[in-house]
Amino acid sequence: MAKIVIISGGPSKTTRLKGIIDYAQSVLSEQGMDVEELHVIDIPAEDLILAKYNSEAILAANKKVEEADAVIVASQVYKASFTGILKTYLDLLPQKGLENKIVLPLMLGGTISHLLAIDYSLKPVLASLGAENIVKGVFTLDTCVTRGEDGSTTIEQEAKERLEASFHKLVKELKKQ
Repeated sequence: MAKIVIISGGPSKTTRLKGIIDYAQSVLSEQGMDVEELHVIDIPAEDLILAKYNSEAILAANKKVEEADAVIVASQVYKASFTGILKTYLDLLPQKGLENKIVLPLMLGGTISHLLAIDYSLKPVLASLGAENIVKGVFTLDTCVTRGEDGSTTIEQEAKERLEASFHKLVKELKKQ
């Protein structure tokens, strides 16, 4: 069974991004994948900000990425790029931390103007970490994802279809290995 780690670069676990991450986990688990989430906000802020490469939390997070066959990197769009908390963590991955991994970027943004944030901000960083097999990422407008008062998430059908297509492509790439 292939192992997938979803790195959540969101600043909260109660956002619409979490809905997309939950959906990814559900779809990929149904396809027989072993999916684990890594929430960057669970790493102590001091370890991130002070770049404590040898902290237990950073070493544990990096080990999850190291052991994964594929990595999904998910973030909201902030200032036309991915979140600072995600960048802070990615800076603490080993230089070739994504080498030999299949990587799928997912971004959630408030305007179609940020459609290219994956290509212009996130993909270059992923490539600098050794990612060569980057599955075409998915940008989702935050208006396509709604959160109910009970914490449930609803994703519009068109967005679901684009997400599912990327998940299927990810699985297809994993099966080639």
